[in-house]
Amino acid sequence: MLLTEKMKQDLFSKSERTVIDYLFAERERIHDKTMKQIAEVTYTHPSILSRIAMKLEFAGWLELKEQFLEEIEYLNRHFSDIDANEPFSPKDNLMVVANKLAALKQMTIEDTLSLLDHEAFEQAVTMLCEARHIKVFSVIHNLLLCHDFKSKMNRIGKQVSLCEFDAEFEAANSDETTCALLISYTGESDYTVGLIPYLKKQRVPVLALTSLGENAISHQADCTLRLTTRERLYSKIGSFTTNDSIHCLLDLLYAGVFSKDYEANMAYKVQISKRFDHRKSSSEVMQED
Repeated sequence: MLLTEKMKQDLFSKSERTVIDYLFAERERIHDKTMKQIAEVTYTHPSILSRIAMKLEFAGWLELKEQFLEEIEYLNRHFSDIDANEPFSPKDNLMVVANKLAALKQMTIEDTLSLLDHEAFEQAVTMLCEARHIKVFSVIHNLLLCHDFKSKMNRIGKQVSLCEFDAEFEAANSDETTCALLISYTGESDYTVGLIPYLKKQRVPVLALTSLGENAISHQADCTLRLTTRERLYSKIGSFTTNDSIHCLLDLLYAGVFSKDYEANMAYKVQISKRFDHRKSSSEVMQED
């Protein structure tokens, strides 16, 4: 859950709510304001800010303020013109619909890249490179997005399984040489969260793709990469940004693994493709030497 969502919950006293309402009203303008200044303008005491931080499980006000400002910056950065839940309207003609969806896809890629932490990405790629077997766990509609990732990884000699059935068995039947890739937009799915005890018992490294903010999966994963976090759960036309963000991160992970042994992976992939890919084309662009 995003920090800004937690701050809207019914957890706070009247004085605390006054401060929170002020933070939402001022947003990035609180950057240079001290606790004393905020307390004075909201007619409260500086200790109120510390209490808010404690209720939100932060060590102190400065830590809360830093994450609040980072989240506001993220929410301001993209999607200012197109709503991820309703990217087009009933009045739009087909070409307008097409252009709006294309723009949304571009924004999603930029947004996903902006959330990519260098150290976490490096760790994720290392986990996949070192694994003898990569098992992907998620709900069925997310697993459908992963077939291309599986195919590409298999073509450079990396064994990838999409655990659609008997997921608990697959988790329990894993070990340190397996890397578990958990994909969950909410990070709170009972199905996916329920697999973690099995994986932890078998000491399986866990890589998570999930939304921005703290959730059950990100809290327990060994490494977490963030999905663009713009969509509501149900009231939307489609999971356009979530799906595109998953695709983007999977492509980045594949490219990262490929780059670690570029020449060998290229040679292996071309060799496999020559043997099994029998497609033909009259287009000069597509023809092989």
